[in-house]
Amino acid sequence: MTGPNQTPLSTRLWSDCSAIYAQITAHPFITGLVDGTLGPERFGHYLAQDAHYLREYARALMLVGAKAPTSADVAMLARHAANTIEVELALRATTLPTVAVDPVAVAGPLPTTRAYLDHLLAVARGGTFLDGLAAVLPCYVIYGRLGTDLADRVITQPLYREWVDSYAAGPFAEAIREVVALVDRVGAQLSAEAEQRARAHFVASARYEWAFWDAAYRLERPAP
Repeated sequence: MTGPNQTPLSTRLWSDCSAIYAQITAHPFITGLVDGTLGPERFGHYLAQDAHYLREYARALMLVGAKAPTSADVAMLARHAANTIEVELALRATTLPTVAVDPVAVAGPLPTTRAYLDHLLAVARGGTFLDGLAAVLPCYVIYGRLGTDLADRVITQPLYREWVDSYAAGPFAEAIREVVALVDRVGAQLSAEAEQRARAHFVASARYEWAFWDAAYRLERPAP
């Protein structure tokens, strides 16, 4: 084991994805969401695939939580998984019916969504607790940073404004604080090998976050 690192693990992980985050904020899906030029069919495609993603993401959280070091950590991640399912159900029940969505995007996970989920579930099942936690972390911190960075921007499309606001504060911001504190606690003393694995899983998930928005912008279709 190494000695305690003075820089929190969450900070070290974020530094690894800063370039990816810059690509996300520059992506036409995000810039179009802010300036109102993002077509509703692209946003609907994103929402439909997000509903599929969230259901399986909740499963990944439960798998990671089963390996958590304390009962309180297990309970926290179980609560986050339950909240994720509630968001997924709300998407299907209240939001998706209000937007025009290609039936293909509703029918099931498309290739990018499936690849991201396969990555998360494989790491959650086969890796250590920290491996799995690092893999699920980008979904927390990237959305949280987007919510914060876009909170003061003028976004005139009401649905897009609501989407940004849901990540800027409130329960989601509290969930981020909880999971980041957990990451920093378990990451306070790591072997070089364990940290290298965690950082690789984190970066892989961050890349999939970019790819998820890109797939929606491209109106991704099923593989031939």
